[in-house]
Amino acid sequence: MNGLQLKLQKREKLADQLYGQILEQIVSGNLGEGTKLPSENEICASFGVSRPVVREALRKLQSDGLVYARQGVGSFVKRRPPQGLIDFGGVSDVAGLLRCFEARIAIEGTTARMAANRASLRHHRDIQNALKMLEDGIAAGDIADKADLDFHMTIARASGNEIFVTILTSLHDVMSKSMMVALNITRGGSKERAQKVLNEHRQIYDAIVGGDADSAELLMRYHLHQARQRVTDHARDM
Repeated sequence: MNGLQLKLQKREKLADQLYGQILEQIVSGNLGEGTKLPSENEICASFGVSRPVVREALRKLQSDGLVYARQGVGSFVKRRPPQGLIDFGGVSDVAGLLRCFEARIAIEGTTARMAANRASLRHHRDIQNALKMLEDGIAAGDIADKADLDFHMTIARASGNEIFVTILTSLHDVMSKSMMVALNITRGGSKERAQKVLNEHRQIYDAIVGGDADSAELLMRYHLHQARQRVTDHARDM
């Protein structure tokens, strides 16, 4: 069974447990890139779970770009995430963290667009202050996750739509954790990688201050997509 083992925990959803266990095997290298996963029937028989459970777990792994399916052949490992995804995120929380990125891409692209159209000079200063805190924190070798969260929340407030602020506030805990994971992984990477992260934030700020709504939305979506990619690919920008 390629070393794949599932330790069932009653309080966790079975599909999420299976997702986490397969993810852990991929991160450890026990299931290497290009390796074929056991068939759905084999997983069902070995772990006593139903086909819908297996399919849900595999579907999430596919949507996260970690495995891919070949029609009539099976599922294969596509790429290995960095060890930090598990070390800092925890196996049971990874699926939720990646779902958070999906939601943020949809929501924050719009907040950046609206901020470019509606932000006041005070909002510009607030975003700039948050950006400077992020830059100073990363330069000092800190995680700077609070500054990162402040940057994104300030843009939401600058959108002039309190509903967006309320939505992102409700995601506070998972957003904070996803930023902590991403920035910890970045801190362990190259200086070029850290500079790319800062450049992405700077470009978003410049577009908002310049009133370029199209660019602000595109750059925010790009940044969040890149952040998601950085936590799911160990070889990216190391």
